[in-house]
Amino acid sequence: MSYHNPPTPPRKSATFDDYTLAEIRRAAATGIYDIRGAGTKRKVPHFDDLLFLGASISRYPLEGYREKCDTSVVLGTRFAKKPIHLKTPITIAGMSFGALSGNAKEALGRGATIAGTSTTTGDGGMTDEERGHSQTLVYQYLPSRYGMNPRDLRRADAIEIVVGQGAKPGGGGMLLGQKISDRVANMRNLPKGIDQRSACRHPDWTGPDDLEIKIMELREITDWEKPIYVKVGGARPYYDTALAVKAGADVVVLDGMQGGTAATQDVFIENVGMPTLACIRPAVQALQDLGMHRKVQLIISGGIRSGADVAKALALGADAVAIGTAALVALGDNDPRWEDEYRQLNSTAGAYDDWHEGKDPAGITTQDPELAMRLDPVAAGRRLANYLKVMTLEAQTVARACGKNHLHNLEPEDLCALTMEAAAMAQVPLAGTNWYPGKAGF
Repeated sequence: MSYHNPPTPPRKSATFDDYTLAEIRRAAATGIYDIRGAGTKRKVPHFDDLLFLGASISRYPLEGYREKCDTSVVLGTRFAKKPIHLKTPITIAGMSFGALSGNAKEALGRGATIAGTSTTTGDGGMTDEERGHSQTLVYQYLPSRYGMNPRDLRRADAIEIVVGQGAKPGGGGMLLGQKISDRVANMRNLPKGIDQRSACRHPDWTGPDDLEIKIMELREITDWEKPIYVKVGGARPYYDTALAVKAGADVVVLDGMQGGTAATQDVFIENVGMPTLACIRPAVQALQDLGMHRKVQLIISGGIRSGADVAKALALGADAVAIGTAALVALGDNDPRWEDEYRQLNSTAGAYDDWHEGKDPAGITTQDPELAMRLDPVAAGRRLANYLKVMTLEAQTVARACGKNHLHNLEPEDLCALTMEAAAMAQVPLAGTNWYPGKAGF
């Protein structure tokens, strides 16, 4: 009897995996880098790596049907004559008309209004529909200055100066030619059908001293009524937060690398910036060091999906959160009912990120009038409002379980971490211990 070793199965490289090999071949064939939308697809430490420590004997939980847990938040209390009062700390992030259809922008306004929160314009200016259906509207002031005018600055309820974005800190915006319709071109003063690539920095300042001057200009234009936000991508959160505060910001918006985008280079999305979880504690520390925590509000964005995520961000020191991708899913994006059409685009529901191409079957990330008509802004707005309501109720449920009568009373000691990485980033103890990496005294 003879014995033969079975053949060894072929072994693929972990470094040169199938996706990497395909990207090398694509780059070699085309000579151009890959552009896509959405956010990072790599797995990084996130809110899932944290758990709440519910009350028992050492802490008393609140009775959900009898004891109140407040969810309200006021933004812009530092200098603005008219700070923003919201019923929920979950706001809608900036997504432009151009990246999104007019119906989608209207739906975001409708949903935010029903839920008692704010929505944000994004690059490219303010549409009348968006203003008309948004009870509280934040106007984004970007390096491009597309669509910017004093009238709309005054029509807004707050102004957000965008210095950076989580998906591409250090990079400018993109809106490719197939989404530059007649209306978008007119609003942005651009030729129709030509790619738009925004500057990566504001044209009229070179540092934080100039930012202070710009904030003063915007306050004078709006008679000191509007809260001034400064939005930064998650890269150097301690210093960027401190400099924004010293420049006079009422609110700092900090966007981690899980934040999405309408279009940018894939190399940006996957390799530039820091996870949202790693950004929060340095920003809070900067506010505390300046004696401005809770005086200058901190909004966290980038990968927020549930009420648990909201509660964890607030427990780590944020005042509010902003959602973008999740809001689009609530409207109906990536819906399996459009699966056949997603497959025709060489994608699938849940993976579709070719938003820059303007062929979204759901009618959300498109300027094609026939596709855009598929989205009913009234029904989509109600879906978004339902989602915001559920998220708020989930966050309340967690807060009550921790014995808190306001979401802002959640604190780091209500949390533990499941992994060393999350413990180090969030600066909360590893589960079952009183230690985290880098803790003083260890």
